[in-house]
Amino acid sequence: MAEGNAEGNPDGGTGAKADRRTRVTVLVALAANLVIAVAKAVGGLLAGSPALLSEAAHSVADSMNEVFLLAALRRSRRPADRRHPFGYGKERFFWSLLAAVGIFVMGGCFSFYQGVEALRKGAEEELGGYVAGLVVLGVALLAEGASLVRALYQVRRQGGTRGLRDPALRTVVAEDGTAVLGVTLAVAGMALHMGTGQVVWEACASLAIGTLLVYVAYRLGREARDQLIGEAADPEASGRIRALLQAQPEIDSVEALFTMKTGLDSALVAARVDLVPGLDSERVEEVAVRIKRSIAHTVPEAGQIFLDVTDRPAREARESPAATGERGGA
Repeated sequence: MAEGNAEGNPDGGTGAKADRRTRVTVLVALAANLVIAVAKAVGGLLAGSPALLSEAAHSVADSMNEVFLLAALRRSRRPADRRHPFGYGKERFFWSLLAAVGIFVMGGCFSFYQGVEALRKGAEEELGGYVAGLVVLGVALLAEGASLVRALYQVRRQGGTRGLRDPALRTVVAEDGTAVLGVTLAVAGMALHMGTGQVVWEACASLAIGTLLVYVAYRLGREARDQLIGEAADPEASGRIRALLQAQPEIDSVEALFTMKTGLDSALVAARVDLVPGLDSERVEEVAVRIKRSIAHTVPEAGQIFLDVTDRPAREARESPAATGERGGA
């Protein structure tokens, strides 16, 4: 006998408030990056500095990414409908993946190009232009640092590392942190170029910035990929659900438990359970409703809950790939 049931648990006010704070953080980062990108581009063209032009590309990439993140914040909170019965929570992960691609293509690849071109062609040193470029980078360092402080402050307000579960906030922190480090590398490269007359220092700075951006893009993209293809809920939440099910007197055994994140603060829960003998269909329905309510109360992020009452032998269920947790792919 099998029975599937679902129970919704819509997003509460806490998530909406967190989104508003995240939106402000993203807008602050966007404003800073737009101004800095223009300043870096102008300074880089005047000075002929590959490191400064690499940083300009970095800021342009960050600006585009913030637009992606704003779209993620707006679209991921749309309610479920007939076409998307589990809601739009995973849009947050999709737009974060696009942001990672933007960092890789617009920032990392252009920085590598600037570094290689500087090594191949060399660069003319114009002291006045380089001084202006260093001033631009100094202002950029202050602006990026202020944006990073704002993002870290929000992370702290949202529970420290738990706040970094939000891919939008995590991306802003990664971008701002990378920007601060990138500006520092550009300043070092330009200063060494001015001091030694060797463009190799600035080319190395561009290559280092490119390497940094590619690494950050890879990390952000990998996390977004895991969430898009169906990442399980936190082990702690899964443990609480399993313990709750095993504590029910009507459940003889929990054959399998599956969870999947469907959004930032929502998850799907599906459990296959074997009930004790002798329960009629009406009693089974009452038990299922009570258990679902208990799970929703214990794990608020459980937005969709399904129970499958089965007579399949426990040994067969436990040996299945899904129940044993075997994984495929790279």
